[in-house]
Amino acid sequence: MDQSKWFYPIIVFIFSVLALAASLFLFIYWYMEASTGLEAVVARFNLEPSVVLESRSWVVILVLSLLVGIILLGIFTIFVYNLKTYQLYRLQQNFINNFTHELKTPVTSLKLFLETLSKHELSRTEQLKYIGYMIQDVTRLSDNIGRILDLARIESKSYQGKLVESDLVAVIETFCQTNSHLFPGCEINVHNPSKKSFHYPVNSYLFEMLLMNLLTNAVKYNNSEKPRIDITFDLYKQSLHIKFEDNGIGIEKAQRKKIFRKFYQVGKYKDMTAKGSGLGLHLVQNIARIHKGRVVAESKGNGKGSVFTLILPL
Repeated sequence: MDQSKWFYPIIVFIFSVLALAASLFLFIYWYMEASTGLEAVVARFNLEPSVVLESRSWVVILVLSLLVGIILLGIFTIFVYNLKTYQLYRLQQNFINNFTHELKTPVTSLKLFLETLSKHELSRTEQLKYIGYMIQDVTRLSDNIGRILDLARIESKSYQGKLVESDLVAVIETFCQTNSHLFPGCEINVHNPSKKSFHYPVNSYLFEMLLMNLLTNAVKYNNSEKPRIDITFDLYKQSLHIKFEDNGIGIEKAQRKKIFRKFYQVGKYKDMTAKGSGLGLHLVQNIARIHKGRVVAESKGNGKGSVFTLILPL
């Protein structure tokens, strides 16, 4: 977030709190001075202290102090809420800009290919080549739109799907074999040291969506000549840890929790720039929660790969 955008609201907030606290202090100070003066008047004219000095005044001061505390808490809550709203607004703006690019690029490419086919006489081989490019662009468009629709259904809790008891090792192995063509040149290995079967109730469509996003990110953010992903099953007490370890660009420590936020995108690193819509890992975390689990990210730093661990209770 641009510092100039939030620095001034913080200054205003601090001065408002200080002004309110100072007003309370001055009121109490004034009351103490007034009470001293009244005591002198009572002693001089032999008046009844209980008539002039009401003991319940301290209760009034206490109540007033509590009310001021509640007001301060309310001001702080409103300030934090507005700050988070502004942060969400900035993330949404970034999402709109990036996602517009994600939609515009394949559309522009499709238009170019179609104009080429309509204006030139091409051989069948060249036609098939351009048609293949167009199919890739259409698939890219469909994936982006589908991701938005899936996230909307999941967040609104309107997604309907049954959880079916499945062997997670077999599910992941089958998924990797079936979709190997989507990760050309990538080495994907599944490790199960215990040789056990881990049965867990999953929604097959959502779980495959989770796997697709994790594997796609591991390949997308990777500068290695041969991307590698190791999927390992580990049992820790009463939970199953499924680790997705890659040899990609890694994640900075400050970003490990932020990457699961909606619309959040990792900034530029070396020759890598922010890619995608900023929804993939947010979608992954939501799917994990539907399955009563969670996903955590780890990395030894830039250029040292990442480990995304899906933690499921057994």
